[in-house]
Order: sequence, then C-alpha cells, then structure tokens
Amino acid sequence: MSRETLSFPPTSIPPLEPYLPLTCPSPSSKPHLTLTYATSLDASLSLAPGVRTTLSGPYSKSMTHYLRTRHNAILVGCTTALVDNPALNSRLGSITSLDQQPRPIILDPKGRWDFTEDSQVIRLAAEFKGKGPWVVTKRGGETKERGELLERVGGKFLFLETGEDGRFKWGDVLSVLGEQGVRSVMVEGGGEVINSLLIDPENRLVDSVIITIAPTWLGKGGVVVSPSRQQGQTSQLKLWDVSWQPYGEDVVLCGRILRS
Repeated sequence: MSRETLSFPPTSIPPLEPYLPLTCPSPSSKPHLTLTYATSLDASLSLAPGVRTTLSGPYSKSMTHYLRTRHNAILVGCTTALVDNPALNSRLGSITSLDQQPRPIILDPKGRWDFTEDSQVIRLAAEFKGKGPWVVTKRGGETKERGELLERVGGKFLFLETGEDGRFKWGDVLSVLGEQGVRSVMVEGGGEVINSLLIDPENRLVDSVIITIAPTWLGKGGVVVSPSRQQGQTSQLKLWDVSWQPYGEDVVLCGRILRS
C-alpha cells in the first residue's frame, strides 16, 4: 500500500523545540521520554476498544511525523500493534537516510503480537523505509520463527521480567532501552500504555507531553485517557510550562508534568 509523503513547515518547529529531547544528550542520563497522542474533546483515543479511529488532521499528522524524526525510538503497546498494524516510521519527505528514522519499540509482555512479513512495520523495514522493530517481551514470549524474521529486517527481541500484575515497570523499560543506546523515546499509545505512564510514580519518568486535541466528540464507550486514582490520592495531576498551538483545525498542547 502506497502512502503519501508528508511535509512539515520549518516555521512550525520553534514552539515544539523546548519540549523535545536534546540533540546531544548525556550518555549517562535516562532516555528522554515524550508522551504524545491524539485525543477527542472528551479525552477519547478511539470510538471503542479495538476500533482504529483517526483523529489528527493533516497538519497535526505531519507534526507527529516530524516528532518521530526527533526521537531515537517510537514506542507502542501490543494492542496498538495488533489493532492498527502501524508503520511506526516517519513519512517526511525531508528524510534522506535510514538513520533519521526512529526505532520501533513494541511492548509485548505476553507475546501476543503475532507479526508476519506482511505486518507494516516489518515490510517497511525490509524495504529500508524504516528500522526493524525491537519487541520487549518476557522469556517465553518469543518464538524461533519470529526471532529470525526480526533479525532479517534488523530487529530483535529484548527481554524483561514482568511484575505481579503481568506488566513491565517503566523504569526497567527505559533502562533496557538506554543500555541499547536509545537516548530518547516517543510513546504514542495505546490507552493502557498512556494511562500507566500517568500514574505516580511512573509519571515522574515523563519529560514532556505533546497532545493533539481534535475538535470532535467520540461519545461514551471509547478508549479514554484517564489514569486510575490511587487510594488516598487528593492531589491533581497537572501540567506546567504549558503552550497551545493551532495546527490546522486541531490544537496541540505541550507541557511538563508538575512534580509535587
């Protein structure tokens, strides 16, 4: 399937710059983590679980592809990989080499992502239009055949232990990526991944938040960004250093999580 090349005007970059990772980060620091996603006016990511829903307009979509070029890696959860079959690359026409593409990272603690040669991210890596994905899973979540397929396109499995809840701890995820030389990570979804990052103390690992807000309501029953409130919690989760920028009909909110 052919997909159009995108462009993002240089004049739109300066408002984003303060929230993006440094071009020459300290090798000893944790990877810069940018949380970014598109949402409706009622905080929904999709119409219902398992339903792919387009929210971003053309301008903000191009912005997202620009953001991908500014990060070493782009991370999504297994459900997003299963439902959306995402490309996880950048389609900006200004890209001239594979080095400018982000590394796709898929969190798959239960080994559910049954990718094939026809999966978009695999096919594009084989065509040198994106990098081979790294799949973070626990031991036993891989198969020999899938491991060989990943290796053929420059990807691989990374292994982590899960907690009692069957999930990875975000600190462990960033540590293993840092060990692989990743200095910046752009987390795009899905709902479970985003909400888990917004719960204290995990939200302390988030360096910046960039949210596209579309002028639409999706209604009840959708996948909503609304992190669980912890027992006894009385404080609000807020952003500071906030900026708002119009991108076509959408509005892009940039900020940082306020630390108590």
